[in-house]
Amino acid sequence: MSGRLHHLALGAQDVAVLASFYRDELGLEEISSQTDPSTGSLSSVWLDLGGGAILMIEATREPPRRRVEGRDSGLFLLALRERDAESLEIRCKALAARGILQYSATEFTRYFRDPEGNPFALSCYPSTP
Repeated sequence: MSGRLHHLALGAQDVAVLASFYRDELGLEEISSQTDPSTGSLSSVWLDLGGGAILMIEATREPPRRRVEGRDSGLFLLALRERDAESLEIRCKALAARGILQYSATEFTRYFRDPEGNPFALSCYPSTP
């Protein structure tokens, strides 16, 4: 069956820093990492999104995208599910304590930016399986 999410990929100026953020601050499990054989530098880290999906943090030398407020064309947000409203609030407080401040919120979702400026959200919509 096609149509199920396999992976998302984020280009990163600093793979280690961005992967560490998603692993250590948001609790994604690291499942693989790769180094560039020509330089020996970290080139990719794969993190488990659950349900068989992977977040791939991939090295890039391209400049960061321009910062967009609101919706951009193409993929513009990575939203991660929190178990419930209580775990959402606990995670948001932990992020705030580390200087990662939410820039917007709805009833069930809180919006932030990762260390490279990519928007991400934490959500606990009650009917999500």
